[in-house]
Amino acid sequence: MATERFDDEDTNVPPDVEVNLAIHRPHSARIYDYFLGGTTNFPADREAAGHALAAFPSAPAAARANRAFMNRATRALSQAGVRQFLDIGTGIPTSPNLHEVAQAIDPRAKVVYADNDPIVLTHAQALLRSTPEGRTAYVHADVRDPKHVLAAARDTGVLDFDQPIALSLVALLHFVPEGAHDIVETLKAALPAPGSALVISHFTPDYAPHDADRITRIYRDAGTTVRARTREDFHRLFADWDLVEPGIASTPRWRPDPDVTEQITEAEASCLAAVAVRP
Repeated sequence: MATERFDDEDTNVPPDVEVNLAIHRPHSARIYDYFLGGTTNFPADREAAGHALAAFPSAPAAARANRAFMNRATRALSQAGVRQFLDIGTGIPTSPNLHEVAQAIDPRAKVVYADNDPIVLTHAQALLRSTPEGRTAYVHADVRDPKHVLAAARDTGVLDFDQPIALSLVALLHFVPEGAHDIVETLKAALPAPGSALVISHFTPDYAPHDADRITRIYRDAGTTVRARTREDFHRLFADWDLVEPGIASTPRWRPDPDVTEQITEAEASCLAAVAVRP
């Protein structure tokens, strides 16, 4: 069995970052953790999650469908030969994490995780348990400053920006109400061609518009702005890249695993998903 590797230097955090958990205020990452059945959440998060569940009872199923999409997309790209991943908006670690999926296919896979949530920083060690042949790193960075994310990822020395890289933006961009398209274009431009990939899932009003309106208001009242995007807006994020089969689909419908018995409807998931490659 491969041994785990954890190097302190693989956590790239500026010395002036203050780890302030602010547990008295709900946080989207901890709410998501609660929906996934995790334990890294607090009363304020559970209260906000309760309001969300009252409006959108399928929220835990939607979270599971989103996580399963990330696993399937990572597996598909790994099987296609991608060996490098940049995962932005990592969230609180939930096994299997992206590097576990990728390194199960090729132990040499390399992953850089990025997030701006201090509580994710406190759990970064779980993201750094790589196989000896591969490597992982964590950077404290905000997707709203994509140039800084890219610079921090380069500084780790983990990724070779002359070789294909898969960019993962899973369940992230609906928390970026303005400028998401420009951010994605900046990130895409930094990825080498051909063969780099883009993985995105995104909250949408297309399947259950009334539920989407309610969940947006609940997050806003909890202090987090959420923007659901239509299929047309979602498609724009992949401009000039080639969508792989089956194109844009709901998270449970993107290459579903035939062995999974849980059936989640598109309305319950309310999330679009797609993978594209740079030509």
